[in-house]
Amino acid sequence: MFVASMFELTQYSFMQNAFMAGTVIAVLAGVIGYFVVLKQLGFTSHALSHIGFAGACGAGLLGLSLMSGQLLLTLIAALLMAFFGDRVQKNDAAIGIILAFSLGLGSLFLYSYDHYAGSASRILFGDLLSVTTQSLHQMEILSLLCILIIALIARPLWFSALLPELALARGLPVRILQYTFFALLAVAITLTSQAVGILMIFTLLIGPPAVAVRCSQSFWSGIFLSILFNLIAIWLALALSAATNWPLSFWVSTIVLLGYIAASSLQTLRS
Repeated sequence: MFVASMFELTQYSFMQNAFMAGTVIAVLAGVIGYFVVLKQLGFTSHALSHIGFAGACGAGLLGLSLMSGQLLLTLIAALLMAFFGDRVQKNDAAIGIILAFSLGLGSLFLYSYDHYAGSASRILFGDLLSVTTQSLHQMEILSLLCILIIALIARPLWFSALLPELALARGLPVRILQYTFFALLAVAITLTSQAVGILMIFTLLIGPPAVAVRCSQSFWSGIFLSILFNLIAIWLALALSAATNWPLSFWVSTIVLLGYIAASSLQTLRS
């Protein structure tokens, strides 16, 4: 009965767009998230997602695309963080203050335009079911571009993430890699928030990649598992959300939590 209902739902264009967008987001978040976990940029990613909230609200106030405004401000903030380097990235107080200011700025934009306040929930918690065909094409192009770039720099980026001093000593362009990765991270955060919102960015960008790092023994196996776990989480969450009419973000976070607990328990048993 459940399978038949799901098959019937997939005949609708909005559900097809949701599955396609979810797949695109899962792959990109899996790849970028793997490096986020290795480089320990979880809190930085969280701050960038909140900065994007102000960008999305500001774009809505100007009558522009929410995703475009979010991407623009997130990209600017990410490049600034890359420029200042460890002075900002390892300063939790500075990031926390910037994060709080961004949320306050976003709330000001919402206050300035009351009719737009109804879209706040979509920005905060995501809504894959409302993805349009045009937005889907934008996601596909951005994701493909990011994955092509990450494929070109994957090995040196991985090396610089694990052994930054040695990578610098060997003459790798660490600063260029830093700028490039932070730009890719801005795109990944923007697209991932379309599924789970800015408040739950960890569910896809951090959760499954963290499980993959625990379960893998090599670089490529870690990337593959990170993508696979993300795909399972988003596909299963979409199916459960359609069946129960509960929020997608709830199901994604629940699935990721259970997966992390299972992986941690398995690792403990093996030890």
